[in-house]
Amino acid sequence: MLSPAPEEPLLLAELKPGRPHQFDWKSSCETWSVAFSPDGSWFAWSQGHCIVKLIPWPLEEQFIPKGFEAKSRGSKNETKGRGSPKEKTLDCGQIVWGLAFSPWPSPPSRKLWARHPPQVPDVSCLILATGLNDGQIKIWEVQTVGLLLLNLSGHQDVVRDLSFTPSGSLILVSASRDKTLRIWDLNKHGKQIQVLSGHLQWVYCCSISPDCSMLCSAAGEKSVFLWSMRSYTLIRKLEGHQSSVVSCDFSPDSALLVTASYDTNVIMWDPYTGERLRSLHHTQVDPAMDDSDVHISSLRSVCFSPEGLYLATVADDRLLRIWALELKTPIAFAPMTNGLCCTFFPHGGVIATGTRDGHVQFWTAPRVLSSLKHLCRKALRSFLTTYQVLALPIPKKMKEFLTYRTF
Repeated sequence: MLSPAPEEPLLLAELKPGRPHQFDWKSSCETWSVAFSPDGSWFAWSQGHCIVKLIPWPLEEQFIPKGFEAKSRGSKNETKGRGSPKEKTLDCGQIVWGLAFSPWPSPPSRKLWARHPPQVPDVSCLILATGLNDGQIKIWEVQTVGLLLLNLSGHQDVVRDLSFTPSGSLILVSASRDKTLRIWDLNKHGKQIQVLSGHLQWVYCCSISPDCSMLCSAAGEKSVFLWSMRSYTLIRKLEGHQSSVVSCDFSPDSALLVTASYDTNVIMWDPYTGERLRSLHHTQVDPAMDDSDVHISSLRSVCFSPEGLYLATVADDRLLRIWALELKTPIAFAPMTNGLCCTFFPHGGVIATGTRDGHVQFWTAPRVLSSLKHLCRKALRSFLTTYQVLALPIPKKMKEFLTYRTF
């Protein structure tokens, strides 16, 4: 059930990078990517100047709102077994564009240690992939000392985005400015198992559906590509945007796909049928801004909340917007400058955003108790495609609800 009048997002904390005395002139300060580990025990932040910060979650108590509790299995284990986890700094040697945590824990990951020194723990662990400016992908161990495990080579240009399969199989997808996506198997020492070609522009974003059946990729094009994660072949192109698509995300039950574009729109799709279900238009809120300049509202990032009832978007009009799934206008706004990316905390209640200045901001997000209807829909859609739902011997209205046609 949705709260009738959600509060505006409140800024909980802001992290700023320390400025080194000297750094390579080629480095940049933008925070292109932020990520929480799937269990909520770590936060990763590409803070610019080739540095990634790994920060234990939750943050210090004074930054956390009353009533917020991090349901972090990893933090508890760390506290009991090794003492409190400590912040880590990863020097990647190149500008960091993409970040992705593996699912935690990762039982097959023991194979990662086979060629490394004996001091590396032979245990299941959490790992972080970083996509770099020179086309390399570096794989790091997170839980203990932040050791570099693997260096994956193959891309010929910036690795803009990364995504692990949620199943824990340690299959990694990378998206690059070389106009390709590549599939890597970290259980086989980072072997490249597939190259996906077809995009004509830089690939900005890749997202794997939670049921691990589909991969969406967005490039500097008006269409997005849907690929099969089983056969690594193109399923279909989704066409509807009027400008470059730069961000995409699947709903937690895999039944919906959202894409964000420089055309100021988010489009919600049924990935199974290719049907366009809804468009969310970003109109100017500040009357002082010129509405005729479409680039002012160009979108940078879109993401689903963990329960699947909300969306967050970041646009060039200096606003973070929160949308309820069934409404066509935002339910809340927060002012932010130079926003580039956003992501929800895996257990809800917090949104993290990154900026061009290298800052990270943490905002309150709606915390709701999902209705029984939504929980049932989410459970069913996690294993039933749209076509399978439509084939069920149930009333039409129930089919419409289960396929998100009741907007």
